[in-house]
Amino acid sequence: MDNFIWTSEKCKMPLFNQHLVEQWINKVALRHGRRVGHLNYIFCNDERILEVNRQFLQHDYYTDIITFDNCRGRTINGDMFISVDTVRTNAEQVGATYNQELHRVIIHGVLHLCGINDKGPGEREIMEAHENEALSLIPEISE
Repeated sequence: MDNFIWTSEKCKMPLFNQHLVEQWINKVALRHGRRVGHLNYIFCNDERILEVNRQFLQHDYYTDIITFDNCRGRTINGDMFISVDTVRTNAEQVGATYNQELHRVIIHGVLHLCGINDKGPGEREIMEAHENEALSLIPEISE
């Protein structure tokens, strides 16, 4: 049974090595004392993520990822909506490639499922440190 589902809504599916990314996600989860259950990634455009943000979180703004946590104990399960439009904009703003930023956002959702937050005081820096550590584990990204 496949633990990962990769789909797109209202956008083209981004091109990346899904098998490599799945291995990487499993490795990161294990480093956080978790194992991967079922992860559903839905790539979408800005309009769709705004719709999801309004409908489920009552937030009226664009974002790069929305993570719905369905974890059970130490097993991470979740649905993650990723706006490819916002990923592209953020990559340009920080001087990263699209794929580097896409991988950062993909693992950001996994880190949330592992219990790492980024909304409170000092939490953003902690999340960024974990993102950077995770990104160093996949050769194509750390270069």
